[in-house]
Amino acid sequence: MGPSRSIELFGTEEPVGELVLLRTGPLQARLDAGNLRYITVGGKEALRAIAFLVRDRNWGTYNPAIANLEVDQGADSFTVTYDAVCSDPDQSFGYQARIEGRADGSLSFEVDGEALSDFVTNRTGFVVLHPLEGVVGRPVTVEHTDGDVVESRFPELIDPDCPFHDIRALGHEIAPGVRVECRMEGDAFEMEDHRNWMDASYKTYVRPLALPWPYRFAKGERTRQSVAMTLHGKPPAAAVSEGSEIVVTVGGPAGHAMPRLGLAVPAGHVDAALAQADPLKAAGVGFLVCHFDPRKGHDATVLQAHGRLAATLGAEPVLEAVVPCLDPDRKPSADPSILKRDMAAIRDAAAGVSFPRVAVTTASDLKSTLPGSAFPPGPTWEALIAAAREAFPSAEVGGGTFSYFTELNRKRPPAELLDFVCHTGLPLVHAGDDISFLETLEALPSIFRSVRAFAGGKPYWVFPTAISMRDNPYGAAPAENPRNIRQAMNRVDPRERGLIGAAWYSGYLARAAQAGVDAVTLAAVAGPSGVLYTRQDHEQPWFDEADAEVYPHYHVIAGHAALQGAAVHAVSISAPGAAQALAVSMPDGVRLWLTNLTSSPRTVRVMGIPAIHDVLTIDEASFEPACRDARWRTTASRVSVDSGRVTLAAYAVAELRCAEWAARTGQTGVRARSHG
Repeated sequence: MGPSRSIELFGTEEPVGELVLLRTGPLQARLDAGNLRYITVGGKEALRAIAFLVRDRNWGTYNPAIANLEVDQGADSFTVTYDAVCSDPDQSFGYQARIEGRADGSLSFEVDGEALSDFVTNRTGFVVLHPLEGVVGRPVTVEHTDGDVVESRFPELIDPDCPFHDIRALGHEIAPGVRVECRMEGDAFEMEDHRNWMDASYKTYVRPLALPWPYRFAKGERTRQSVAMTLHGKPPAAAVSEGSEIVVTVGGPAGHAMPRLGLAVPAGHVDAALAQADPLKAAGVGFLVCHFDPRKGHDATVLQAHGRLAATLGAEPVLEAVVPCLDPDRKPSADPSILKRDMAAIRDAAAGVSFPRVAVTTASDLKSTLPGSAFPPGPTWEALIAAAREAFPSAEVGGGTFSYFTELNRKRPPAELLDFVCHTGLPLVHAGDDISFLETLEALPSIFRSVRAFAGGKPYWVFPTAISMRDNPYGAAPAENPRNIRQAMNRVDPRERGLIGAAWYSGYLARAAQAGVDAVTLAAVAGPSGVLYTRQDHEQPWFDEADAEVYPHYHVIAGHAALQGAAVHAVSISAPGAAQALAVSMPDGVRLWLTNLTSSPRTVRVMGIPAIHDVLTIDEASFEPACRDARWRTTASRVSVDSGRVTLAAYAVAELRCAEWAARTGQTGVRARSHG
């Protein structure tokens, strides 16, 4: 039997949550699992979300079980009430919620919660998200809990610390002469720059991080909190309908090259990759990031296997080495002799394998250290990089973090010490739903700009970034996912196997190319984030029964790998949250990749290109043949296009070719500068 539509789109049969449109006067919001998204006034986004969230001791977010939901929409107001329970086998927390929206543009969200058992949590309470568009770098009025009012600005570059503390209310302008104020009651709130974790927002949350966590609610203990939004000024006219055509305009050369593209090589999946080397070689990636961690028992046999795989694929091996720096009690140490010992062991394990690039980090820096807290003992950046250069004298040595941009931003390496700067990424740290997942692409330009601001002009390498979490900087381990559901910080996320995952990878590459990133490492050769289908320790619906070779994102990776080094062109997109685009010059013309980031068919009108020659689309119609045959992209029939309009199905990714563009515009298709 063929896969269901849900498996094709999401890799799971878990139903998609229903969004309910709430509307009164100029105010609109969407109700999603009891929380509010996309709160707009006159079509202008005022707040990205107001949510009451319950987290466990590992920062995992519970999916509330909602009962007694009632939605009442009248002529001049709407009201939502419901009961909810967040629980696991060990503990439970319940709450009653009431949401009211009024025709004057005001909104309130109140919660009365109670611990149904002793309940341990890192955070239980309200979170308010401010969007990025029209907000980044703009003025904000901050009222503190003592009544003091301060005029400030939302950070332009990503703030590694909390930009605002002890918050009672925040006010900002959404249009000329139109302001919204968001007032939060029940506890002190503070703001973190959510872009640190790839979230497309500034997040104001309950209970300052300076207070101890995790903390405990005793059974029967109650908490009452509320958030209220007030409108000041006449709201603007409504925005254009969501169903309108998306316009993509291709402009002139952007002045940089398509990034080099690589795959991660998890140490436990090298043998599986070697067993299916042909489709990996056909993907044509430029490098492999070979993970090595002596704490996990990795030794010379692991690095020898990495070397064989790289040689087989004709790809450059890049060593990603964790330096333990642990004393005899396995505690972090700054002892120079321990650093020397550990680096020598890594050097010896790599004997016989030539790594042109080596990146290093200490084991203690794989875990998060909150702003204001002391970093664990460890060697200085100077000592660590010097030791790496001594161990690998012919290699370019990079550093940063093998955790996320957050940790790099909090502990920035002196750029002058490095040959390149690196960090990894994960789009599902705080929320596990599809909307939050795809929104993370909006935060990428801010991340790329922020790294460039402190990287001193050094080459910028994105290290292994995937939808599934390989390591948890914020808890003991990634979440196991035996039910194959959507949740944050999954070790195995089903969307790696679906079209939505392929769309996210395509959108990431478009954003990275537009920003001029030098090299990008996405997904993996095999394993939970692998591009190859292999048997795993978890169920993979349809794939385990089908004669499948690859997942949909294999073709995205292979298609973009063919563009490495090509000159990137500027593109403008009328709805960048709904679609992404990438255009590059090739010897035979332009290659244009279009990505639908929504669950509905969207029509894209392409401008700036005289004519589209043909199109190949990865979508529901092509899912089965694309997954069954790694050669599908090069053998499938392409569809001719008679106009500049292309309709993309839900989460579809399309590759367009225009053979005439180069000649008509005088572009030669000459490759851009080489990468550092």
